[in-house]
Amino acid sequence: MEAKTYKRLPYGISNFKSMRTDNYAYVDKTMYIEMLEKESNPNQFFIRPRKFGKSLFFTILAYYYDLNEAKNFDMLFGDLYIGKHPTPERNAYAILQFDFSGMDTSSEEGFVKSFSNKVHYTVRAFFRTYQDVFSEAAHYIELLDKSDFGIMAMDLVFQAAKTDNVKVYFIIDEYDHFANDLIAMGSLLGKDLYKTMIAANGLVRDFYERIKASTKFVASRTFITGISPVMLDDLTSGYNISINFTLEPEYNEMMGFTQEEVDWLMHETGVNADFIAVDMPTYYDGYLFCEEGKSRVYNPAMVLYFFYQILQRQKPPKAIIDENLKTDYGRLKRLIQTDRNRETLIQIIKDNGIVAEVLQKFSIDRINDDRYFISLLFYMGLLTIKEPAMGKLRLEIPNYSIRTLYWEYILLMANENSPDMVVQSRPLDEAIIALAMEGNLGRFIGYVSENAFSKLSDHDLQNFDEKYIKAFLLAYLFMSRLYIPMSEYEAVPGRADIYLQRNPLVPQVKYEWLFELKYCKAGAKASEIAKQKQEGQAQIAKYRQSHRFADHPDLKAAVIVFIGKNKYELLEL
Repeated sequence: MEAKTYKRLPYGISNFKSMRTDNYAYVDKTMYIEMLEKESNPNQFFIRPRKFGKSLFFTILAYYYDLNEAKNFDMLFGDLYIGKHPTPERNAYAILQFDFSGMDTSSEEGFVKSFSNKVHYTVRAFFRTYQDVFSEAAHYIELLDKSDFGIMAMDLVFQAAKTDNVKVYFIIDEYDHFANDLIAMGSLLGKDLYKTMIAANGLVRDFYERIKASTKFVASRTFITGISPVMLDDLTSGYNISINFTLEPEYNEMMGFTQEEVDWLMHETGVNADFIAVDMPTYYDGYLFCEEGKSRVYNPAMVLYFFYQILQRQKPPKAIIDENLKTDYGRLKRLIQTDRNRETLIQIIKDNGIVAEVLQKFSIDRINDDRYFISLLFYMGLLTIKEPAMGKLRLEIPNYSIRTLYWEYILLMANENSPDMVVQSRPLDEAIIALAMEGNLGRFIGYVSENAFSKLSDHDLQNFDEKYIKAFLLAYLFMSRLYIPMSEYEAVPGRADIYLQRNPLVPQVKYEWLFELKYCKAGAKASEIAKQKQEGQAQIAKYRQSHRFADHPDLKAAVIVFIGKNKYELLEL
């Protein structure tokens, strides 16, 4: 029996043609091309979080509809869904694709220049690509070489398309990248520049108004994507012709991987399941963009990173979470410009989610309203839908990977409020090593009490309770790579506050741990503290009976009662 020939893993590959010609595995999403084409409105808008496969999907659309690629149709699509079910408009368009990342947002002058240049040079490249399609292409290229047309270069596209009766597909990636940068500046300068660019006669509004106006005499389609809907709302009448499919159930799985697709990818690329030492759904799955969506989906970049590490080293990666996927904390910090939003973020961390409504549109003027802030977290992939709740939605943190971002952020936020709270990495590492190898709990709790809790500001103490304490402990424990700390671990019956699972890459860790956390206000009576210990002891006893811990002879457990911000008592079991 011949050994199976595996396909290459497409980690870091976002060009569809390269994927198809260089023997990469491709998770077939082409059925959505047929669905999108059947929609009555050809002007379409769809957003997803960072690293969710948007750029790849755009190149799929480009190669499918590009009239220059007709000769390559069978090679690129023959064995895929759309190759077996081709649509009437395949290879029928000239593709004009924009990517608005990397704009200069340091000043109005810099932005106007960079945005104008992006349009000018993209249009020039468009005419060079379709020299054999447009009768006046050479003339337009000459004009563009001699003069600075800026966004007026779009008029040449419309003129050429009308003259030669050529359909144009406008593909716009990162439509809101500059807007996110300006919002994140957290200053009047950033906000004012944003408003200037999208106001009547503003440069960005002018760009979209030109596309809108062209639909009256140019046969075209548009597909726009980004991360948030904020700019779509602010453009209002400047571009009000598109339909938003972001939250529609039939498009829930258009980007991201279902469990079935993850399994197929493993099979096609030769990822050895024996090296999957962690619960992948817990780490990377969980995204649901519509409560009626068929399946939850994985973040594809997270999965590909994980599989790449396994294929490269034939063992699980040292870091289960890709550092490249971490949110820009500075940007998130500047988005939290009000105490109300900061309190909302803390509530999300403490409760692992929040009940709210996901808004399809919101303006920059409302970004500091907690309702819009929560929706922004949803679109960024920091929250996702769990279930309906009281006419709204229960939103939750999607997975362990994203949860660690919140843990790290709460330390950064507390440190900002309490400058004396500095992480001393060596003593912390030594304390966690003692926890793991000696079963010494007191050293770790003592470190956190002395270096974190006792130095919290009065502002942070307003939030001090069991859940806030848990978030801090998880953040500190995650900084060490000895454990995979799990919050609210399902132990049937009940959920353990913290379960410290041995990192599979560090098998020499001697002890795993269960923590049950309790909190009493400063000055609590001894009887109240004793009561909390008894309750925690009973809970630990139930957890230990769970089948999940049946084969864990090295599992230690403790009830940790924090009293105010300076004291604590331990009951090891």
